[in-house]
Amino acid sequence: MAQLKQSDTKNKIKLEDLNAADFSERYSYIDKDKAMTYLQAQTHTGEMIYGLDVTYQAWKIVGKHRWLKIFRLPIISFFADCGYLFFAKYRHSISRFLMPNTKCSNGQCSIKTRGVK
Repeated sequence: MAQLKQSDTKNKIKLEDLNAADFSERYSYIDKDKAMTYLQAQTHTGEMIYGLDVTYQAWKIVGKHRWLKIFRLPIISFFADCGYLFFAKYRHSISRFLMPNTKCSNGQCSIKTRGVK
């Protein structure tokens, strides 16, 4: 997300913290538990989009990673969406395996640092 926001030089994308105290108040139509499970976004027209559609649209808006459109092609999109849902469901386990120095709690992650001697 940080990389996406850094690429958003025209400030077209607004990222929201699901853990913000007033999130549910401001976005009562979004199920926070589901939003913690898979990406959700609201377009400028008010339409809700989900999963890889969010990733594709966000990077398209900032003009980067045009190759992602391959994941939205017929047939490929079905398998890409299945892969995304699998990854979203097991992302914490996958992250722990791939990045053992990362600590996650309450839906937020940080890199564990070791003291320097």
